[in-house]
Amino acid sequence: MATVLDSPAAIRRAAMDLLARREYGRAELARKLRQRGAEAALIEPELERLSEEGLLSDARFLEVFVRSRAAAGYGPRRIRDELQQRGLPQGEIAQALEQAGIDWDDNLRALWQRRFGERPRDSREQARQMRFLLYRGFASERISRLLRGGTTLD
Repeated sequence: MATVLDSPAAIRRAAMDLLARREYGRAELARKLRQRGAEAALIEPELERLSEEGLLSDARFLEVFVRSRAAAGYGPRRIRDELQQRGLPQGEIAQALEQAGIDWDDNLRALWQRRFGERPRDSREQARQMRFLLYRGFASERISRLLRGGTTLD
């Protein structure tokens, strides 16, 4: 039986259950709680309380999300798009991507090496590799440089 989210205590409990599994951004957590039947007027004060207590943090969510997606082989464009879909502000996203200290060229090269391992033999294979790497969120000029045999973009 589903829990009724009709009181601040019930909303807090549901939010804590969600946060126990993984980090959430404020907007995403509010959306999840609304999907479970909580009223917006009751959600906001509880989210504010969780933020004040340090249990809900957009900055922490951004840091964890950027690092995990980068480790999974995704580039900055894809990560930025996913974070925007989760309702986070563009400025905070840009700052998190910059402060993550990730060498995107190294990530691109490592992903390409794992997935393909060798330079494309013909234009068809080059296009296939390019599409895959673009889908993963890397910039076309960096991909072109890599596929031509360069190591990084100066």
